[in-house]
Amino acid sequence: MGELTRPLEQPLARHPRVVIVGGGFAGLHAAKGLARLPVDITVVDRRNHYTFQPLLYQVALAVLSPADIAQPIRTILRRQQNTQVLMDEVVGIDPAARRVALVSGAQLPYDYLVLATGATHSYFGRDDWAPFAPGLKTIEDATEIRRRVLLAFELAERQMVEHGWHPPLNFVVIGAGPTGVELAGAISDIAQLYMRHDFRHIDPAKARVLLLEGSPRVLGAYPEDLSAKAEAALGRLGVEVHTLTHVTGIGPGWVEMAGKRIEAVVTLWAAGVEASPLGRLLGTPLDRRGSVLVDERLNPPGLPDVFVLGDLAHVEQDGHQVPGVAQPAMQMGDHVARMLAADLAGRPRPAFRYFDKGDMATIGRMDAVAKVEWPFKAHMSGFPAWATWLIVHIFFLIGFRNRLSVFAAWIWTYFTFTRGARLITGDQRLPGWQDQIEAGPGEVAKKLKSKTV
Repeated sequence: MGELTRPLEQPLARHPRVVIVGGGFAGLHAAKGLARLPVDITVVDRRNHYTFQPLLYQVALAVLSPADIAQPIRTILRRQQNTQVLMDEVVGIDPAARRVALVSGAQLPYDYLVLATGATHSYFGRDDWAPFAPGLKTIEDATEIRRRVLLAFELAERQMVEHGWHPPLNFVVIGAGPTGVELAGAISDIAQLYMRHDFRHIDPAKARVLLLEGSPRVLGAYPEDLSAKAEAALGRLGVEVHTLTHVTGIGPGWVEMAGKRIEAVVTLWAAGVEASPLGRLLGTPLDRRGSVLVDERLNPPGLPDVFVLGDLAHVEQDGHQVPGVAQPAMQMGDHVARMLAADLAGRPRPAFRYFDKGDMATIGRMDAVAKVEWPFKAHMSGFPAWATWLIVHIFFLIGFRNRLSVFAAWIWTYFTFTRGARLITGDQRLPGWQDQIEAGPGEVAKKLKSKTV
């Protein structure tokens, strides 16, 4: 296995070599922050694109298309002469030799290593649930959720035409954090507003959306007043919120909770995450989620040349763990650049300090809750919170084209009640749908059977 060398006349060893693994919020902010420093940067990611994850749910529910929230990493970094991008995957780390092994078989040497590979879904030891309840972390996840949600209505229409009844359209979202709340609200919007005139034999507005949460309230990390307002807003949308409800089983077309089984045409998972498995390759202490325990300079114990960022890092500040969301990930990436600048200048590294600007979550059409910490402190809800959410997310989208296309899509969607990304691709089957058809009409189906076809 040979070393990867930069295809330029100057050898890579002339400047310190910085390998950044992960092209998300933290990794890209680190790369962009290092643009003017005398270092050679290699960004490694198994995908060729950066994804603006806070808007993934809008791809999943057909408001936006994938291209609106994703952009090639090469395009973002194309003006950085000290940066190269590799579409590859890290499968081994040798901290003693300062090398990473890639799935392609190459060995990549480094002077500084930045790990920012984020997190994935956690099914709490029940990975067998994954095929029946997809989570939402990638573009592929979003398009799969879109396929399932839209296909449910199409299959119900077809079944109604052919047999005069269809299985109940129950959409179950498990987990009432920001992702779960946003998914539940968006599904309700689709059913009640955007599809109301599109079908002839079913009434999409009669679909049920159930949001299941094991803790006492939705948005448990938010202040209690905003949590209560979020639950009230979900209620107005027709979402059935069930707190203190633990899921005990998930199968094709059903969810079991508290000993009761409910039919579910689509089940979505938003209940838990775990850190990327890459952190385990360092051989340093991890927390229960698999995140790497790091100090105030984002280093694992005994590895001052390795920085761990974003969801992959467990950082303590004022007795609390810094949350694994986009805002601290971006700040960590920026801070790594400042620390390496200090190293090159022979100065002590500054300690990382997370500056919390607030949190926000949307709840359906033109409704949201927001905890604002900067430039002023406030708790907001309703349209003002939604407008703030819109401005913030437009601002942080990378690329003028993305900002313009997303803003145009939102304006078109919210004023015309249409969604332009309602495409179904791939398999035209849903888990458990055929089982419910073969079982015959239930109580809901019997009522539907009287509808004229």
